[in-house]
Amino acid sequence: MKTRYFISAALLALTTVGCTDLDVDIKSQYTEYPNSEIALSARISNAYYAFRGALGRRYDELVSCNSDEYTAVSFDGDYLNGRDMSNISLHMVDADASNSQLAVYNDIQAGIVNCNQLLMDLGESEENASTTAPIRAVRAFYTFLLMDNWGDTPIIDYKVLGDKNAPIERTPRADVARWIESELLAVRDDCPSDVSEATYGTPTCWMVDALLAKLYINWNVYTKDVTSADWDANATNEKLADCIAACDRVIESRKFDLSDDYKAKFMYTNGWQIKDFIYAMPFDAVTAQGMTYARFRTWRRGQNSNGFYSIEMTNSVGGNMTLTPEFSELFCLPGDRRNDVIAGSTGENIGMETFDVYQYDNITGLPTSVRNTYNGENVTFTKSITLGTGFDENGKERKPDADLNCGATLTGWTQGYRSIKFFPDINDYNVYGRNQDNDVPIFRYADVILMKCEAITRGGSATLGDTPMSLFNQIRSYVNAPQLDHNPSLQEILDERGREFLDEHWRRNDLIRFGDFERDWGFKYDYNPDAANPQYRLLPLARDVLNANTNWKQNPGY
Repeated sequence: MKTRYFISAALLALTTVGCTDLDVDIKSQYTEYPNSEIALSARISNAYYAFRGALGRRYDELVSCNSDEYTAVSFDGDYLNGRDMSNISLHMVDADASNSQLAVYNDIQAGIVNCNQLLMDLGESEENASTTAPIRAVRAFYTFLLMDNWGDTPIIDYKVLGDKNAPIERTPRADVARWIESELLAVRDDCPSDVSEATYGTPTCWMVDALLAKLYINWNVYTKDVTSADWDANATNEKLADCIAACDRVIESRKFDLSDDYKAKFMYTNGWQIKDFIYAMPFDAVTAQGMTYARFRTWRRGQNSNGFYSIEMTNSVGGNMTLTPEFSELFCLPGDRRNDVIAGSTGENIGMETFDVYQYDNITGLPTSVRNTYNGENVTFTKSITLGTGFDENGKERKPDADLNCGATLTGWTQGYRSIKFFPDINDYNVYGRNQDNDVPIFRYADVILMKCEAITRGGSATLGDTPMSLFNQIRSYVNAPQLDHNPSLQEILDERGREFLDEHWRRNDLIRFGDFERDWGFKYDYNPDAANPQYRLLPLARDVLNANTNWKQNPGY
């Protein structure tokens, strides 16, 4: 369990109020400078962690289920919820049905508002640049998230907004990308370079470099019309040298490395000590709540007395986020430590279509010798997902359709393999309403290594004596996977990114960049005849977002 720092109720209130205040005018101003260091610290914390709630659930559902990682199933109406998540899996996202997931746009935009209010109060001068630069960096990160997922989005910089009564317009995506770049370059050298417990979870110059690398590797996605059928994933990227330079600054800093055990760094004991984490969102079941990944990844009846995680789970679980068979098959490398975050047949057993489930030890996260059972029956997962057949308990015939109904039976509940990457502490899960202690990385050193590998493979010039093969094998080496004896292809890099970054919310981004987003997986081509529409490379705006911004138009294709 993490060491917890308890603060006064008054300060806790200051750090939480406003994170999701969606009614605030994005041009509104505070008229008084924060009158104490405690108040200022609380408001800065509020700006830094405005993404916590969204990342802990709804953003995770949105981008994970829209990738090839997950199929979001239901069980005779249980967890159907108007097809909110099944629509996302089928690439037929609906602004109304999936409003809860899509409305994270508002949460992220509220974070931008928090940043602007602070910057207005503090004033931006050379004297306080060390305070304002990280705030501008996290504002650029929030803007990046909106631009990455929704395309055109407003540049909400209080210095350029103009008439506070005029409606805010969406800025073209390419212009937003260039603004993000200029902001990051402007603040990079004024952000902290220290890597310690004090800077953990906050913007540093290394976070800026990682974000710049991510921006540059996706430059062709952001500055060209990615929604066009003519868009080319392999077109020349003018920013490859800049991407490599940003990666090299992180590498040459020697402040990060790959020494952490793969499974251990995602356990509920993770935190600032993880050398692979460049920028992470801290979660704590008591003081920084919202992280609930196990609730939806554990199988539907995994909380029973012979519990999936050894200890009985007194709070129920959803179990509706099932790994697609196609994605499960990536975990095929013998000896690969990443196989241990999949509850399924992996490695040498990848050809098996079933997986006998044993209890997982709550301390180590490893399987025990005790069989997981339900009502006296042994639990076995199937790699394939077979949509419901037969009749439900009310005698209604189950017909496979876009409900993605597996049936509310042991057979239905155990369709698909499961991720146990963010392994929960069941003691805290039970006491604190399904909340977990696992911090969620946003930028990792491993990502920097693979982005550099990809940039060179796409035509960038090698530096520091690195080659695509040497960079790729740094990843393979630390997870004890077989080494390559050749420079990787782009397909091999995409597959490796799938293994390395499961559940870390980059898979949708990767699939689009590699031109693989329209590939057939799951059930999307069975129930969505328009699944190949390139306009779906952008998400639709939520109904709540459109209602709050009546001058905005829905993204084309929705």
